[in-house]
Amino acid sequence: MFICLLMILLSSFLESSFPPSSCKLQNKFNLNGIHRPGDVILGGLFEVHYSSVFPERTFTSEPDQPNCQFSYSFSFFVHAMTMAFAIDEINKNSKILPNVTLGYSLYDNCATLEIGFSAALSLASGQEEQFWLLENCSGTPSVVGIVGDPFSTFSIAASSVLGLFKLPIVSYFATCSCLSDRQRFPSFFRTIPSDAFQVRAMIQILKHFGWTWVGLLVSDDDYGLHVSRSFKSDFLQLSGGCLAYSEILPWEDHPNEYKKIVDLMARSTARVVIVFAHQIHLIHLMTEVVKQNVTGLQWIASEAWTVVGGLHTPEFMPFLGGTLGIAIRRGEIPGFRDYLLKINPTEQNSANNMVKQFWEDTFHCRFSADWLEDGGTLCTGEEELRNAETELLDVTELRPEYKIYKAVYALAHALDDMLHCVPGRGPFIGHSCATLQKLEPWQLMYYLEKVNFTTPFGDQVFFDENGDALPIYDIMNWLWLPDGSTKVQNVGEVKMSAFKGEEVTLDENKIFWNFKSKEPTTSVCSNNCPPGTHIARKRGKPVCCYDCIPCSEGKISNNTECTSCPEDFWSSPQRDHCVLKRTEFLSYHEPLGICLTTTSLLGTFICTVVLGIFTYHRSTPMVRANNSELSFLLLVSLKLCFLCSLLFIGRPRLWTCQLRHAAFGISFVLCVSCILVKTMVVLAVFKASKPGGGTNLKWFGAMQQRGTVLVLTSIQAAICTAWLVSSSPTPHKNTQYYNDKVVYECAVGSTIGFGVLLGYIGVLAFLSFLLAFLARNLPDNFNEAKFITFSMLIFCAVWAAFVPAYVNSPGKYADAVEVFAILASSFGLLVALFGPKCYIILLKPERNTKKAIMGRETTKP
Repeated sequence: MFICLLMILLSSFLESSFPPSSCKLQNKFNLNGIHRPGDVILGGLFEVHYSSVFPERTFTSEPDQPNCQFSYSFSFFVHAMTMAFAIDEINKNSKILPNVTLGYSLYDNCATLEIGFSAALSLASGQEEQFWLLENCSGTPSVVGIVGDPFSTFSIAASSVLGLFKLPIVSYFATCSCLSDRQRFPSFFRTIPSDAFQVRAMIQILKHFGWTWVGLLVSDDDYGLHVSRSFKSDFLQLSGGCLAYSEILPWEDHPNEYKKIVDLMARSTARVVIVFAHQIHLIHLMTEVVKQNVTGLQWIASEAWTVVGGLHTPEFMPFLGGTLGIAIRRGEIPGFRDYLLKINPTEQNSANNMVKQFWEDTFHCRFSADWLEDGGTLCTGEEELRNAETELLDVTELRPEYKIYKAVYALAHALDDMLHCVPGRGPFIGHSCATLQKLEPWQLMYYLEKVNFTTPFGDQVFFDENGDALPIYDIMNWLWLPDGSTKVQNVGEVKMSAFKGEEVTLDENKIFWNFKSKEPTTSVCSNNCPPGTHIARKRGKPVCCYDCIPCSEGKISNNTECTSCPEDFWSSPQRDHCVLKRTEFLSYHEPLGICLTTTSLLGTFICTVVLGIFTYHRSTPMVRANNSELSFLLLVSLKLCFLCSLLFIGRPRLWTCQLRHAAFGISFVLCVSCILVKTMVVLAVFKASKPGGGTNLKWFGAMQQRGTVLVLTSIQAAICTAWLVSSSPTPHKNTQYYNDKVVYECAVGSTIGFGVLLGYIGVLAFLSFLLAFLARNLPDNFNEAKFITFSMLIFCAVWAAFVPAYVNSPGKYADAVEVFAILASSFGLLVALFGPKCYIILLKPERNTKKAIMGRETTKP
């Protein structure tokens, strides 16, 4: 049995005067406590005294040495009474642990690790001075389970030792997340959520109000240090927040240390201060805050001091008013107030010093007769507690008490489940069951892990795989009333959801803000970047401290970083949203498009007029000379050249892209081939006028001329067909020319096809120019060679200049260059070839005769 081992730990040596089969305590701890006998004993550890000078304690301390001289706390005394009430209620309940009487041993830990640890060992080992060893060291342990300790550090110390023997410890106030480690603390349970959840719950509150720049103060113990590590990592990860500072509050009153911390708080730009500490730390801290008059801070309280009444003083409330805090879930315990009213030291064992001290402090009297010598009042035990002014009777806000109540019932239900075990169906070796006579602590722990019941208040009680309870907290607000009184009111709750994580519910209309604006403060290192800017981290500063840099063109921001707009979109001038890019193409509605369209239609109209003039005067020598049929065909082709330029204006579509170059190429080949045939006819006619040259004309009859034009044009048609079939021009949205515009253009598809098309026109044009140049000095009669030479010179010059201009012109200007080249070359051909003839036909009709034409021929040498 593990009691033997603990006895050896607690004794420094075995007394030789005792038989070998017994152990003797060299000394026993002199502890404040309340005891009640029973069939099964439950232990309890409570903080009834909480501050003063505590003595040095050793295993050899004198028995009559007082165990602590700290200040007395009514509220903490109620904690001990809660356990006593719960056990008394269980004993009266026939439905749980029938025929079994629960007893208790409740000790005061005096807020001192040494005393708390000693009390835990005393509960586990018992206080008998002599212990007779039984066979196999078996027997019922002194206590089957312990409720407490309220401090995380104390619980760690006790659980580290008692956990070796699987003695169940159910704490109601120890929240350190480290205690969830089942490898280190296999027998530790708690009815209060761990700090891991408290930290996340508090971060959710900070996130709700947008507080990303906060200060953190923690106590110098396991509770504070574990919280500090957890908070630092989770705050940034869960809400993107940063710590302006993180300081450790010393346990003792060190004025210089507290002054340095408050100086730092006053200098910091963080307006929110989170404190994970105990009441004693807050008293020291607030004393310095009042001295330096540090106002304008929003305090965030951990569950350790949210509902502690010792801080609600007129001195502190001007600074602590409006505090938001996490509090243990409130509960109700029916009949508890009536139980408290029945407390009387005369009905308690004389060793129950806690009850006597409570009575003396409540009625300002003493049970000792020595008190009368100093003019004091002697306690009779008949004083009426109902009429006393004490916070003991306020049971409206039972928070730690409710956790104690659930802890006692958890142990009781585990015992009850164990005693209902059917022999032969038990969970232990050989399907055996545990019994009170040979109860092992680990057997009770087995049942405690499976406890699941509902309290009269409606809360379900069970433990997860780490021994933790269902995480839920109330959110409290310190309301400072006009009359100077204080009220701690519930303004919401935070609980764990299986699907959504931590859920925060807040009634902001009820929250009292201790600021002139009566609104929540702002606490950020850097304000949110306005739309159109992004965050630029400051070197050497926390991630919450940054500059706001405007986004570059084409990007927008969502207040943190810049993102590029989709391909067809561009950033607005404010860089706060994407807008559809402006589209660009050679439009009929813009000035350039209107000018080109007008010029194209003008050229078409002139061609029509000239065609009408030639048709009207088709029988005159000027029209009939030099093959009138080719002249009419040339005018039609020029008209097509003017019209095909319109295909380059307007939004590109598949059919316009395919047709524009094909129409352009075929129209110009038809035009140039007509000019080429006319030039060849001129040369043939003049050669035929010479002796022996008549045979040349038979190769240039009307059929041959039409056939030549048709063949030359068909070649271009074949080139265009091959181009369209193999790699057809298609509409294309070009985003490379401009960042903020989409240029609609026709992608040529095959560059080779486009080059062959232009090259073929160029070959015909150059050949026409060459032949016309050779015939330029022939006699004027019937000679169009010099006009053709001039027109081809214009044509070749225009298209020679077109190529580099087209390549270097972006977007719609490339189409404009091509249209300009078409119009310029078309007008050059029209004016050069038909201008002189129209001049003679319309203005010099006397020269439009065969005689005049023939006369000029004879007069020339």
